[in-house]
Amino acid sequence: MENRKLLYLKTPKASPVLLSDIRAAGWDAQVADNLDIARNMVDSQRFHVGLALFDPSEKDIPPSEENLICAGNHMKWIALLPSVCMQNEDINHLIREHFYDYHTLPADIDRLLPILGHAYGMANIGPDTPAQNEEYPGEDEMVGASPAMQSLFANLRKVAGVNAPVLITGESGTGKELSALAIHERSNRASGPFVAVNCGALPPTLIQSELFGYEKGAFTGASQRKIGRIEAAAGGTIFLDEIGDLPLDMQVNLLRFLQEKTIERVGSTTNVSVDARVIAATHVDLDAAAREGRFREDLYYRLNVLDIRMPALRERQGDIELLARFFFKKFAADKRHNVQGFTQEALRGMNEHEWPGNVREMINRIRRALVMCENRLITAADLGLESGVQGRQIRSLDEVRTAAEREAIQNALQHTHHNVSRAANELGVSRVTLYRLMEKCGLQNHGLM
Repeated sequence: MENRKLLYLKTPKASPVLLSDIRAAGWDAQVADNLDIARNMVDSQRFHVGLALFDPSEKDIPPSEENLICAGNHMKWIALLPSVCMQNEDINHLIREHFYDYHTLPADIDRLLPILGHAYGMANIGPDTPAQNEEYPGEDEMVGASPAMQSLFANLRKVAGVNAPVLITGESGTGKELSALAIHERSNRASGPFVAVNCGALPPTLIQSELFGYEKGAFTGASQRKIGRIEAAAGGTIFLDEIGDLPLDMQVNLLRFLQEKTIERVGSTTNVSVDARVIAATHVDLDAAAREGRFREDLYYRLNVLDIRMPALRERQGDIELLARFFFKKFAADKRHNVQGFTQEALRGMNEHEWPGNVREMINRIRRALVMCENRLITAADLGLESGVQGRQIRSLDEVRTAAEREAIQNALQHTHHNVSRAANELGVSRVTLYRLMEKCGLQNHGLM
């Protein structure tokens, strides 16, 4: 039988476990009195099981201790802790993420030995591998439990039931195309096509032929008729992303389609009727662009019949960890060896990061970390957030509360087209209370109803 090797990591203040009984049961039990000794032992020897004794006097887990627990990829760790430690959320998180089991003190050898035996057996099986048939939500699903996302989901369901044009606004990377797809899939056009066009990516010379199509012989190289993107969306939805980048001379053609539901292919004089719902999206302030003459005002009002605002990731209180775990599982195929999750430091770093690139930035950081991570848990450094963790000042509860109130009020006002009475009703407060909250949050009320 292979020699069963066990590492007991303790601190000078900690009470000893029954090492003599563990050794009498056939274990080669070695003791490390501090993290440096333990780290050297893990690097130089192969241990099957680790016993980590938590000190109840410590309020936080040092990152160095957490990193050590993550380092031995083949080891199964058992936590030894007084029951009072179970009230520490950091310790609970670490046990959930990385420990095979835990044992509350005082040590009971009759309870502890079976746990050690099970852990040894699992360590001998080999490193964990993700389930091959485990399914995760697809590319078209949005994840979030924050008030901002719950409000978004409710608005998406409302606008999906009608055929009017929709304008989706929000910062880059917030998932505007996912929202457009969600509207389409919940509409009576779900069986029809969903055609997405990035207006900013089309060369100006090709926009008209791409959107409206062309007839054979319309120009050099037009050897046959081509159906445009709008016509291809007949019976379904045409999604015009980055509509703010559409040149002014093309905007008039789009306006004609919205007004008359007909298009004219390049090289043709015949109008073709097309029944397609238009959903547009932009990160540009189209209202300001219209006032400045950079976007047709009549087209803006035609597009902005129903409006959806995508919340920025920094506005989604409580969604960071949920999204991080979702993308961790989603891109499990990218993982190196036995990466199991995130350190507490990494989660704090993600919660404190501003996320200027929103969800798209989070996806990129997590996919890179899954490939580059050397340990069992992804650290803040793996995510490229180490400097942000050290330099970012934690917001007070009052600041967080005010930010949440401001977000809820802005969403309600936008949804009710700045009708204060209706917004107050949606928020469940009186009109007077809403005015007071608006003043507290620094929101202007001029011109509101």
